[in-house]
Amino acid sequence: MAAILRKLHPSLATPKAVVEENDDVLNLEYSMALEYTGPPVTYNIPHVSPVDFDQIPTAAVAVAALSSSLLRDLAVPVVVPIVKSRKPELQPSPSEIVELPRDGDYMNPRNWESAEESSLSSDVFSHKEEGENEEDGQTGETPRHARKRSVEEDEWSDSVEAEAEAEAEAVEERPPRAVRTGKKGSCYRCHNGNRFTEKEICIVCGAKYCFGCVLRAMGSMPEGRKCVSCIGYRIDEGRRGKLGKCSRLLKRLLTELEVEQIMKAEVVCKVNQLPANLVFVNGEPLSQEELARLKSCKNPPRKLKPGSYWYDNVSGFWGKEGRVYSQIISPQLNVGGNLKRNASNGNTNIQINNREITEVELWILKLAGVPCEGDLHYWVNPDGSYQEEGMNKVKGKIWDKATVKLACALLNLPIPSDASNLTTEEGDRVRSAQFEERKLNKFLLVGSDQSGTSTIFKQAKILYNVPFSEEERQNIKLMIQSKLYGYLGILLEGREQFEEESLIQKQKRRLSDQPRPSGSAEQIDETTIYSIGPRLKAFSDWLLKIMASGNLEAIFPTATREYAQFVEDLWNDAAIQATYNRRNELEMLPRAATYFLNRAIEISRTDYEPSDTDILYAEGITSSNSVASVEFSCPKLEQDSIVDSPIRRDPKMRCQLIRVHSSSLGENCKWLQMFEDVDMVLFCVALSDYDEFYYDGNGVLVNKMMASKQLFESIITHPSFEKKHFLLILNKFDLLEEKIDRVPLSRCEWFPNFCPVIGHHPTGSNNNNINNPTLANRAFHYIAVMFKRLFHSLTDRKLFVSLINGLESDTVDEALRYAGEILKWIEEKPKFIPDQQIYSTSIEASSSS
Repeated sequence: MAAILRKLHPSLATPKAVVEENDDVLNLEYSMALEYTGPPVTYNIPHVSPVDFDQIPTAAVAVAALSSSLLRDLAVPVVVPIVKSRKPELQPSPSEIVELPRDGDYMNPRNWESAEESSLSSDVFSHKEEGENEEDGQTGETPRHARKRSVEEDEWSDSVEAEAEAEAEAVEERPPRAVRTGKKGSCYRCHNGNRFTEKEICIVCGAKYCFGCVLRAMGSMPEGRKCVSCIGYRIDEGRRGKLGKCSRLLKRLLTELEVEQIMKAEVVCKVNQLPANLVFVNGEPLSQEELARLKSCKNPPRKLKPGSYWYDNVSGFWGKEGRVYSQIISPQLNVGGNLKRNASNGNTNIQINNREITEVELWILKLAGVPCEGDLHYWVNPDGSYQEEGMNKVKGKIWDKATVKLACALLNLPIPSDASNLTTEEGDRVRSAQFEERKLNKFLLVGSDQSGTSTIFKQAKILYNVPFSEEERQNIKLMIQSKLYGYLGILLEGREQFEEESLIQKQKRRLSDQPRPSGSAEQIDETTIYSIGPRLKAFSDWLLKIMASGNLEAIFPTATREYAQFVEDLWNDAAIQATYNRRNELEMLPRAATYFLNRAIEISRTDYEPSDTDILYAEGITSSNSVASVEFSCPKLEQDSIVDSPIRRDPKMRCQLIRVHSSSLGENCKWLQMFEDVDMVLFCVALSDYDEFYYDGNGVLVNKMMASKQLFESIITHPSFEKKHFLLILNKFDLLEEKIDRVPLSRCEWFPNFCPVIGHHPTGSNNNNINNPTLANRAFHYIAVMFKRLFHSLTDRKLFVSLINGLESDTVDEALRYAGEILKWIEEKPKFIPDQQIYSTSIEASSSS
């Protein structure tokens, strides 16, 4: 390369000896410029001035010995950073600088385009150079140093910063549009697919997701089809017409009930409602009250979208600004400003209710026989009757003739009907009925594994008459049948253990007997009461092998039809019945197994249909879904007027119970950020977990109650629930009563100091005598107090507590109603909470230790 350059430019030739002495010559960047010797040019040649390093401002290091107070008094110069110069055409003059619009102007549909342009060009606004020193007469060409700002300048700067922050908060309501990083037409998450691939679109940012990425990107969709990061933001108004209209992709991905709930949440969600200040009526933006009045009238505007409209409150005519009327809504609504003459851009000199009508309306009036010569003013009533302004005589009705109705139908113009004739008194009555409806109370139900959240969720559906869909019942049926084979496997493992123990004991007894003659050929019997036949033994070995491999759910309940006869034969076998009688010795066998094993033959049949009780006893809701929700209202019960209960029954209370499985919470509880709009968190704890253990993911043996405590701490300190109210539900009190006498509560390391003094005649569990409670009641109070102290130490707030048995519907009903009452008390801001609610206030005093 160097040889070629030397040939092109002889002056660059270097002696070989010099090259050998200094190899760096070859690394120089050779210049290809030559001296111009031609005729003079007629244009200016650009000239590059050398950099004067002496003119570059530098900062001196402050003396360390100077105190901070002395530094504040000195006018220490601050070097302004060197910024990239803007192009001259992008530097507007001070008169051309456009400020970001305020909330009112920003929401004005007329200013949408200018608002977007101004926000996009905000980074090219011209700013006054801080280095200009007016006293010294220096300009931007000399080195710029910023002097120390005065107190007035600091206050001005603080006010500007506060104003900018307020503007930024207003802009935050509109998240940025999604940007696809993959190829055109691909999924915004996995970057696969093309423009023909079916996708679901976020109604906020417009991101598109394929079939496999919808649930991962949108989660449980508590506010409809939104990305997880878009939850809480208002929707793109261009997609308002698609709210509640489900796509084919979502129907294929989710069940019918889930789709219905998501579409309902998408329509009724508060943040998805049309902002009132985006709707202008007669030139003025609506208030929230006016928008509610407009939407709750008997005949409201259809497909209301952001924009400018005109409204004639005398006749009910409604239309877009500058156009002919498109609807006839309820009259006499006090919304917007006064109707203007040029509202529909008419030019006919004929006015109806102070509005100059258009050519089309003039033609309709002429067809109806209305005089239209000259400058006339008419008053038109909601029923179509008209009269001249200042006259009390009605001349007729415009839309009575059949030809007029036919012409309006051809021109797509509405005509008055009985539905639009609504008096003010009737409108007030309709609106009052709308506002009487109570808001939807949202409860988030969480808890550790096997704490009883699924049982509470299913109890809510059964209690408040929310039927299970056919698909839900089918899924629960398959789950029950699959679990049945797991229970049988635990029994078969126990049978082998008991058989081995029986053979060892039998061998010991035989050896303890008198020795027999050496020539005796007596056959030794190796069978016990726990022995089964060869056929059942082969099925038992196969089932245990499948369980050990972890493929049980892959085979059952699909193979239920094939192996149903084996289940019947096993259950009727004497060895299995003998093992079942010792089921208390099998630690792996859950309590629900007893209920289903007693009906093993019935459940293993192909025509088995689960009852409501079967559904309650089933472990979990479904085998796959981790989030489920149910919406219900609390009907007034007949016994409410008889039973003296501190919980008031409100039949208008509407609730939504959202249950999140413990496996979906994880270590950081990432799913919880999607439930910021819930009103209360219900945390469920099993009282019987204090002496039970399990192996975590690291193979460490962990106490279940301690695991519940850790999960409780992570949820109450989660940023999404910083100001939420919590109801602690202590479940499985019946199991606590069964084991507390045998196993002390101090088995759990969190309760080492529980040592109550029990009276000689303790009362029963159903007795409300608090002077002499049972050991189980004292244990319940102690556990509740420990959770309350933990909650108060972390949040400095009060924790509400309720005691239930998940399989008893009355206790679940009382707990859910109690949660609604707590929200009602908080909403009304009472001075005190009734003392009879021992669950929330007196639990600290009633505990014993």
